[in-house]
Amino acid sequence: MPRRYEITLMLLLYIIGIRVYTLLIRIFSLFNPKAKLFINGRKNSYTQIVQKINPNEKHIWFHFASLGEFEQGRPVLEKLKSLYPAKKIVVTFFSPSGYEIRKNYALADVFYLPIDTAANAKRFIASINPEMAIFTKYEFWHFYFKELKDKGIPLYVISGIFRENQAFFKWYGGFYRNILKSVTYFFVQNEESKNLLKSIGLNNVTINGDTRFDRVYENAQSPKQLSLIESFIGNSPTLVCGSTWPEDEKILSALPEKYPSWKFIIAPHEIHESHIESIEKQFSIGSVRFSVLEAQISDLKSQILIIDNIGMLSSLYQYGNVAYIGGGFGTGIHNTLEAAAFGLPVIFGPKYDKFQEAKDLIAIGAAKSISSVEELIGAFEDFAKNEDAAAQAKRYVADKKGATHQIISMITKSDQP
Repeated sequence: MPRRYEITLMLLLYIIGIRVYTLLIRIFSLFNPKAKLFINGRKNSYTQIVQKINPNEKHIWFHFASLGEFEQGRPVLEKLKSLYPAKKIVVTFFSPSGYEIRKNYALADVFYLPIDTAANAKRFIASINPEMAIFTKYEFWHFYFKELKDKGIPLYVISGIFRENQAFFKWYGGFYRNILKSVTYFFVQNEESKNLLKSIGLNNVTINGDTRFDRVYENAQSPKQLSLIESFIGNSPTLVCGSTWPEDEKILSALPEKYPSWKFIIAPHEIHESHIESIEKQFSIGSVRFSVLEAQISDLKSQILIIDNIGMLSSLYQYGNVAYIGGGFGTGIHNTLEAAAFGLPVIFGPKYDKFQEAKDLIAIGAAKSISSVEELIGAFEDFAKNEDAAAQAKRYVADKKGATHQIISMITKSDQP
């Protein structure tokens, strides 16, 4: 099949795929709260944009898939705002978990990204009038990227990371490679990503590392103090369990009874009532929720604290001695760097292969991957008395910071890279 027909066919399949995805989300929204937010949040998005945005003013557009990508790109956004305080910034999210938490972010006007169609891309970009667009890590939308390129608007991908098994690098990936050709410049995390992009003829790329290091390092220098957490812990050593899922909680439930001198803080990824109740049942020796901690603190005997809110986790690690990071028994682990920045060695499940920082932390002895209760106990006991692992974790983050400065230096040059 001639290449132009192949790309036309893939574009048709892409359009069909977007429509099918939207239809499925609408169906799921009838009974799934996240899907409902996804649909309802986009219903009045253009009304919100018209009310908040002056299309005659230039804006810097940041797009994030979800909350994790926001925290990753946040150092670049905030540094740009500090350098150019008069600049207007627009932030978009694809996922409700990002939008709902950051919709009132003070430095930008925040919206859901309309679904990627030709009409939406033209209308949205005309509405916000961007002077540049910055996407963090991934999310490559055909119509948005094409519209930016057609209008000559610089498009940057920061903290990008690419793998050989992605469609861009397959024999059938011509359509997807065309999407990447709309990018003005790639700032990638590692040598592999740079080499993969060069293998398909994209030389507008440099290795600048991961801006998450800047974010977590900055957070660790001046964390928010939490007096209730201090009261709960007292002088006890503490395991902080971040972004846990049921599979993680099941395996973690073996620890408290075996280590009665330790405190355990569990900050689950999902905080709906049924999940919180399931955690309380898993940890049969008794626990307390953060929402009622203040009322019980004077007569508290609980060994386990369940965080039943969103937004505290990055500050909780300052009170830990060891961290367990959830997600490793599902699609992949969550943020290990927030814990490492405070000098906590980290433990996580077996699915970490997509995360370079997890591999690095294991290599320097500051992390362990586990698949069973026995392995968890072994890792926990090793780290409970291993001060060198803590120092290695903290040093690793400090040594890797600096990506934000490099990126800002390049995108603010008068001669665009």
